[in-house]
Amino acid sequence: MKIDDLLNQSGEWLKGTGLDSDIVISSRVRLARNLSRFPFLTVATPSIRVEIEEFIKDRLKDKKIDKDISYFSVDKLNQIDRHLLMERHLISRELADDGKNAKGIAFSQDETISIMVNEEDHLRMQVLRSGLQFESAWKEIDRIDSILEGSLNYAFSSQFGYLTCCPTNVGTGMRISIMVHLPALVFVKQMDKVLQSLSRINYSVRGLFGEGTPGIGDYYQISNQITLGKSEGDIVQEMKNVIPQIIQFERTWRYKLLEDDRKRVEDRVWRAYGILRNARSISTEETMDLLSAVRLGLNLKILNTITVDVINELFIFTQPSHLQRIKGRPLEPAERDAIRADFLREKLK
Repeated sequence: MKIDDLLNQSGEWLKGTGLDSDIVISSRVRLARNLSRFPFLTVATPSIRVEIEEFIKDRLKDKKIDKDISYFSVDKLNQIDRHLLMERHLISRELADDGKNAKGIAFSQDETISIMVNEEDHLRMQVLRSGLQFESAWKEIDRIDSILEGSLNYAFSSQFGYLTCCPTNVGTGMRISIMVHLPALVFVKQMDKVLQSLSRINYSVRGLFGEGTPGIGDYYQISNQITLGKSEGDIVQEMKNVIPQIIQFERTWRYKLLEDDRKRVEDRVWRAYGILRNARSISTEETMDLLSAVRLGLNLKILNTITVDVINELFIFTQPSHLQRIKGRPLEPAERDAIRADFLREKLK
């Protein structure tokens, strides 16, 4: 597989399928692992980092993990390609911003499996699913973890569990992250209440592309913060208790808005659709906000001219690095905004 191939697909997790996919974009389960024979990356020299990557790389090509898995050395990718992989949630922002020091990425052709090498830990594995399917994602990543553990000796303590570079990941090394679309809660200014409630139970809320990114387009990633002292089953069960409440809160407000202020909601949806279909220059941020309104309109049956999977695809393909990769060259911001508008008009005509 080549990076170019990604421009011909949207990824399985963006198909708009799975439970509660009107609100839940995707479910991700991530595991952090380190190898016992090498030091943590915080103290590893450049030569040791190279050795780590070489040691892990061939083992990630095991067909038992996935028959169509591909491996790329991140330090050999240019900045646009690295950021394209970040926009598709295959690598982290940290890996995209730093293309040095022997880093790697292996991912499956359908983009549901992604394994980073030498990010913060020696290994960061993730499985993505469309909609609310984190239990399915957990079963799949547990399978992959077992395969790799057969050929890699993990750093493990009988007292603390899996040892990780950051103390917050010690234990299971497991993070479940649910990407949700919450336009109604943002519209009625209830997001602060949600954020405070989640913070009190040790859940973090991040933007579209993870830590340090804003919640543009009303998209948020909700994940557990504590892994030490809890089993994988405990973390899964807690998520099963928390996420449905947020889904119900958003859904209740969506229909309350329709009942109490339908004209205002319809006006916002149709204005957004009109701008997206007619703009000649548009920024990433404005595009995300407008696509959010259109997606809400589709799920509330205000619009029926396009499908949700097209909107999900657009919020990836209108990102800066995707546009530059499509055009095959770096683009200045103003030029990029004009090309984004052309792209949207073509897809929505």
